Amino acid sequence: MRATLHRLAAISIAWLFALTLGAGAASAGGTLKIGRDQDSTTFDPILISQNADLWVIINANGTLVRNNFDGTAVEPDLAESWTVSPDGLVYTFKLRDGLKFSDGSPIKGSDIRFSLERLRDTKESVFGAMYAPMKTIETPDDRTVVITLSQPTAPFITFIAMFAASILPEDYVKNHYDEYLEHPIGAGAFKIVEWKRGEYVALEKNPYSWEGPAKPKLDRVEWHYIPNDNTRILKLQAGEIDAMIFVPFNRVAELQKDPNLQVHLDLSTREDHLLVNHSHPPLDKKEVRQALCKAIDLDAIVKVATFGIGTPANSYIPKGSLFYNPDNPRCAYEPDKAKQMLAAAGVSGLTLKLLISSGDVTAEQVAVLVQSQLAQVGITVAIEKQEVGQAWETEIAGDYDLSMNYWTNDIIDPDEKTSFSLYGDPDNMSYHTRYKNPEVSKLIDEGRTEMDPAKRKAIYDKIQAIAKDDVNWIDLYYSPYRNATRTNVKNFTQNPLGRFTLEDTELTQ
Repeated sequence: MRATLHRLAAISIAWLFALTLGAGAASAGGTLKIGRDQDSTTFDPILISQNADLWVIINANGTLVRNNFDGTAVEPDLAESWTVSPDGLVYTFKLRDGLKFSDGSPIKGSDIRFSLERLRDTKESVFGAMYAPMKTIETPDDRTVVITLSQPTAPFITFIAMFAASILPEDYVKNHYDEYLEHPIGAGAFKIVEWKRGEYVALEKNPYSWEGPAKPKLDRVEWHYIPNDNTRILKLQAGEIDAMIFVPFNRVAELQKDPNLQVHLDLSTREDHLLVNHSHPPLDKKEVRQALCKAIDLDAIVKVATFGIGTPANSYIPKGSLFYNPDNPRCAYEPDKAKQMLAAAGVSGLTLKLLISSGDVTAEQVAVLVQSQLAQVGITVAIEKQEVGQAWETEIAGDYDLSMNYWTNDIIDPDEKTSFSLYGDPDNMSYHTRYKNPEVSKLIDEGRTEMDPAKRKAIYDKIQAIAKDDVNWIDLYYSPYRNATRTNVKNFTQNPLGRFTLEDTELTQ
């Protein structure tokens, strides 16, 4: 811009200013409309288990600490600093001065104690078991929080950065819970102002955010429920929405050529897989699950369904994430061996129901490929399409044999995904696969309390190897986040842990 000023020295300042605006300068405020494939289901952070919910509330709620922009470290949020005792048992957080909720009421120490105890103790709390090591939560004053653990917990600070540990107003949640579910109050950069079920969720700038008036730069964000991939694309191209998430692999190259759009392929922790229901015979037999795995050609799936954008997965831990083992063996494509294993297990004429979300083009392509590949070893696959929310409920109920699914990490440490997917907890049943291996559960406990990073890595190497051999589920591929925006949208990014940093997003003229 300085070079331009030198060249245009004779032009009036007013005219230069007009030119600058016309060139696409960022403007404060405005409404960003984002198209997504799912509607919200709840705003209660301790009940959330779907990205559709957490990607909204993570911008409207505050936690003591949060994941940084790159998703590689924990940084201050409501707490400006913290210390850990030498024995790793006592975490002391010092809060920022003058913190307020989005309704303008002050954040008190009792709100923080209530929120964390509720997360730990509520029976329905999805991730409550992760927070069981919190022995006591004390608030000697409104700017100090002291959490004492019952045992050293290596990933604990990353737990506190998780959306589930959002700080909520005690009185409102305890005494007006039904109202809270419709009109939540939080301490994030935005506040949720409207939820029109089946259509959109609207957020507006939180005037009481600790980040001050400079952030967020937008006045309003609307998350529009548009379940069909192609419909989302058409609305984006027509300018009816400003951004969309989950661009199908088969449309990436096309949209990259559209001069009005930007395609964002952001580094992710996403891992797609086939859930396998261990409670449905003969899938309860490891040999049968191994045969299924050997009958599926991952390279073909990556080439055809992801158009080469994805990479075959060799572990439930995403590539590049903490303790990921690049040497963990992939499930080899050996259809002849798969036939032999099925015969040895006494399996013939098997029909399996494969559940996928309707409107998901990639899921449909993968399902057809899996159907064709399993047919080659004598297994019939019946593909069943359900709306995303219904499919999720079907998985929870266990009314499926196989199901297309994916996971994105919420925290830096692998403990969350490992515990939720492999521990065999009766509440989530190993991410609804009903998988249970006592040896793995024991290793998970060891990995959580071991403070030496090298020893923790060795433990997670073992867990990855056992999970692969057991075929807890069938790992398919890793892939980047695939989002698209109109060219007037700036700083629309998604970090590896899935968080959209919308407080930095801007709309240009």
